[in-house]
Order: sequence, then structure tokens, then C-alpha cells
Amino acid sequence: MTGRIDELVRQVNFHNYRYHVLDDPVISDAEYDALYHELLALEKAHPELIRPDSPSQRVGAEPTDKFAKLVHPAPILSLSNCFDLSDLRAWRVRIGRMLPAETHLDYVAEPKFDGLSVVLHYEQGRFVRGATRGNGEVGEDITANLRTIHSLPLRVPVGSAPASPVAEVEPPSWLVVRGEVFINRSDFEEMNARLVAAGDKPFANPRNAAAGSLRQLDPSVTAGRPLALYCYDVVAADGLALETQVEVMDYLCKLGFPASPHTAHCQDLEAVGQYYLEWMDRRDQLDFEIDGVVVKVNHLATRQALGVVGKDPRGATALKFPAREKTTRLLAIEVNVGRTGSVNPLAILEPVEVGGVMVKQATLHNYDDIARKDIRLGDRVIVKRAGDVIPYVVGPVVALRSGAEQPIQPPGRCPSCGEPLIRLQGEVAIYCINAGCPAQLVRLVEYFVSRGAMDIESLGSRTAEVLVERGLVRDVADLYYLTAADLLELEGHKERKTANLLAGIEASRERPLARLIAALGIRGVGVAVSELLAARFDSLAALSSASSEELQSVEGIGPHTAGAITEWFSVPRNNSLVEKLRAAGLKMEADRPTSPATEVGRLAGLAFVITGTLPGLSREEAGRLIQDHDGKVTDSVSKKTSYVVVGEKPGSKLEKAKQLGIPTLDEAGLRALIRP
Repeated sequence: MTGRIDELVRQVNFHNYRYHVLDDPVISDAEYDALYHELLALEKAHPELIRPDSPSQRVGAEPTDKFAKLVHPAPILSLSNCFDLSDLRAWRVRIGRMLPAETHLDYVAEPKFDGLSVVLHYEQGRFVRGATRGNGEVGEDITANLRTIHSLPLRVPVGSAPASPVAEVEPPSWLVVRGEVFINRSDFEEMNARLVAAGDKPFANPRNAAAGSLRQLDPSVTAGRPLALYCYDVVAADGLALETQVEVMDYLCKLGFPASPHTAHCQDLEAVGQYYLEWMDRRDQLDFEIDGVVVKVNHLATRQALGVVGKDPRGATALKFPAREKTTRLLAIEVNVGRTGSVNPLAILEPVEVGGVMVKQATLHNYDDIARKDIRLGDRVIVKRAGDVIPYVVGPVVALRSGAEQPIQPPGRCPSCGEPLIRLQGEVAIYCINAGCPAQLVRLVEYFVSRGAMDIESLGSRTAEVLVERGLVRDVADLYYLTAADLLELEGHKERKTANLLAGIEASRERPLARLIAALGIRGVGVAVSELLAARFDSLAALSSASSEELQSVEGIGPHTAGAITEWFSVPRNNSLVEKLRAAGLKMEADRPTSPATEVGRLAGLAFVITGTLPGLSREEAGRLIQDHDGKVTDSVSKKTSYVVVGEKPGSKLEKAKQLGIPTLDEAGLRALIRP
């Protein structure tokens, strides 16, 4: 019986691959249905024999209350943007300065999918977990939802027929792949038609639909959405040696992962430019949304050597298409006060659809830009979506003016607190410098509690406004002095909601130093920069006393950001805020193991390689355990390796360890090294 179930699983998965990935089925629908229903019948009769990679398990999970966090085995980086071919040439010049003279580069170019990035984990060829990109270091575990995507292979290689090109490829014992989940235009239109017919609200665009579908707490809802997948990168692997992006794509295809058929190997930058211009003209011929092309240096070692700026690799970039634009009427100007006190004009528009999104508001950048472009109230204006995402006003259509249009004047006083506004030397923005400005404080609180900062999920925008209006929060540190009695007085705050909020505030005291640095709201210091600062300066005290020169010695920190940091810490009220946060018990130093029971430094100076599946730890957990005790984890075995940690079904790393005479440990042996 086990043998027949195994055979049916292999056959059904193979035919799913032929249908959903290759779009080239080799059996009829009736034949496929017969195989699938035979499998279902056998699994129903013998539930103890159901395999995790069975196609019947694509919608096999119960709804969840929330998503768990999943640490990525390597940073899942974003991409810098180029907006035309001159930008692309400038990118090539920049990376060329970091390479030996006369270095020739070839490239891989592919359409830039407008979807949601995902990270897929395989052990012994079997899909075991998957996550969103999240902040690049930690994502949300959406394994159950990803299983519902028919083009995602539950086991690789997927081939089970003798003639299959993927049948002979052996996967590594551990493989992590990156891909993009999206919805085809035709499927999106059909889905929206069904929603409208059922009286439900349709989605605005395919990307929103894909992202919302993957973050459903009930996998059965996700299963009803027409999600598709393309894979394009190997994030990490056990014993896999690939030298170029061309080899990466070829390897993924041989294993049976779906990949874009439009990827091109370009021998020089001119070929990349021709590819870009071709797809700019052909983008509407595709059945899925793209907003540009991705350009990658083909040679992986060269790309690695070029390094990273913030969270963008230098060796790859996104060459975006020109933004789509429409004209509409400028109805009014709304003035917003940002968390840094900047006063920002926002255009209120007659609603217009731009690139599939209904736009009602758009940025006007600043009042100098308004004056330079002579934008007036009542104008017919051109609206673009920068990078096909952020709408902004390009300028007026002067030929359509009636004479009734009114010039736009910058405000003299803050629209929130009424205090006079100032313009800082060398800046185009105007600022409210009133530290007690309610609008500024609300924005600061919203930013302080956001996911990339202190991550207090149960504190929303409306609660922030009410806390500031009631005088319960006069600075962000006051959040840590709120009581149940304070919160129960607020409208809509019952005991359970109050308890959840207080629990969220309490949990945020344990956020690492990088989160706190980001949460302070210093201009130019976001999540990526705060991580760089926390790695270089191991305490907030050290950061506060750092000079501009010391700050600029950190790769990725320029003079403007360094100046903003030193300026922020020079303000007395900001230092008072830091002391208030310190008194509230927040972490002011980088995390270091301090418990005597963990024997800090017991693995210091030792280098470990992990291979196979450990009984009580995932590979990521084993790596963190080693690093928490000052050990180092590497991907490959060498003479510098101290130990190889071996689990079930180890890969070629075990053989390499035996050849070099490197000692091996099982999980128990690793734990014994840590214990006193």
C-alpha cells in the first residue's frame, strides 16, 4: 500500500508540474482526475500513510490566529532603482570603481514582477517551510498558504517520468530558494468578476490581491485565489557550487521550480539596454504585471565581492519603466506635519485611475517645488506614479487654464499647533519646531510603535491621537508609564484591549538596540541604518557621543545622515527622552549573552559547519545557538573548520570533513560543548 501511495504522489506531483509550470500536460484531465482520486481514496483509508509532500496537503492546515516569525538564513535584500538608461550607465560606473581595471561584466536580465517576495525552504528535497521577506532578516511564516500554490513544488526534483529533464538532478539536503508570488492579469479579472457577482469588494490591482491572499490566516481562503510563482535565486544550500546566475536559473529549472521564460543572458550593458527597451514596448503583451527589468551581474563571486549598501546589493539593480501618468483636477491642498516637524503639502485630486490604482491624493514634494512649477489651485495637473507606486504631481497643464486658478502660498503657522514655521538653512522644507506640537507627536508615536521600530502591534493611529489629545503621552517615553486606569478611560478600551496593549508595551522593552535606534525618529535613520549603527556602536551612550567622522566611517553612512545623528543628540530634550527611556527599562546596549548558565564565550574562536537534519533543532536554530555562545557558522568545510555538526541524511560536507580529518558532533555533542 505504501508503495502505491508513493507512486501516486510522484505521478500527481509530476503532472501538476507539467500543467501548472510548463503549461504542457501529457495526460488528459480525466486521466489526471483518476490518479488524484485514487490517491485521495487510499489516504482516506490509511491516514497514517499521508506524506507531507502529497498534493492532497495543499490545503491541509487549520486557520491560525497569527503568523509566527521565521529568521532567514541570509539577508533577503531589496534592490536599488535606476529610472532610465543613463542611470543604468551610472550604476555600472559606480560598481566599476570597486573592480579591477578593464573588468568585463556580463549580466542576466529578467522582467521585474510586481508581486510579493517569498523565501522557500527545502530539506531532503521536500518543502518544509516558507516565509515573506519581512524586514529582510525576519519574515512571517506562511508555509500553509504557500502550499496552496499549485506551481510551487512540494518535492524536488518533480520529475517521475523517464524522459523528464528534471528526473536525474539530486537536490542538496538543505536548499532555500527565493521567488515572487503574483497573479496573472486574466486570472485577476476573472477573480474580481466573481467577487463583484457575489456582492464582495474587488481588489484594486493584482499585487494587492497577491499580498492579501498570502497573508490570510485561513489557508482555505488562499487556496481559492489564483496565485502563481516564479523562482529566481538560491539563498542558501548545503554543498551546492554554482558560479553564475545563468547556472542558478538552469539548476532551478532542472529541479522543477517555475521560472520566467523571459530571462536573458546579456553579454554587455548595451544588450541590457536593448532588452529593457524591448520589454518597455512589450510589457502589455504579458499576462502579468511588470514595472521594469532586474539586472544582475552574472558572476556570483563578483556580485558577492561588490557588497551591499544598506539593504541593496551593489551587483544588482532594478531598471524601472517610465511611470504611467494621467491628468486630473487639483481640488485642494492639505497640509500634514511629519514626525520630524516638516510641513508637507498634499494634493487633493479629482479621483483618477493611474496604472490600475484609483488616485485621490498625491505628493507635491515641497512649496519651493510648487512655486517653481507654478502649480495653482484648480489647475488641470499631470499625475504620475513614481516607480508605478507613489503618486505625485508632475506639473500643471497651463494650456487648459481658465483664469480662475489661484496661486498656492506656504503657510506661516503650523496647522496643528498654530506656532510660527521656520525654514532651516540649506533645506527646502519648512518646519514646526514646537516640541509639544500635537500632530508631530502623534506621528512620532505612530513611528515609534511601528513594526520596524518597537513593534507594539495593539497601538494604532487612533489610539495614538487620543493619548496625545488627552495629555497622557507628551513624549514617546510616556507610553511606558501608562496604567490600566489611564487606558480604561479611553473610548472603546475594554479590559481585554487594555491588557493586550499593556502586554505589547511590556514586550517592547525587550526589543534590541537597533530597534530602539530606529524608533527614535532621527532623520535618515531607518531600519537598515539603525542595524549598521548598532553593529558598530554597542550602546546608545556610545552612539550619542560619536563624532561625525566616526559615524561616517560606518559603510553606508554619509555626511547628511551623520550630521542628523549628531544634531539629534545635541538637543537637550532628546537626551532627556533617552534617559526617560532608560529609566523605563528599555535596552540601551547591544544584546550579549550574560547568563552564567550559558557560559558566555564557550564557543569563542570555534568555527562550525552544519549538515543534515538535527532531531531537536532546525538549521537556523542550531546556527543561532552557536552564535549566541560566540561561535562562528560557515557554509563550507575547510581546514579552518573546528567541528562539523551532523544530523540525519548529511550531505557531501560530512565526506569533506572525513577527508580533512575535521571532528564531527551530533546535536547532543554540540549541547555538551556549551554546558559547563
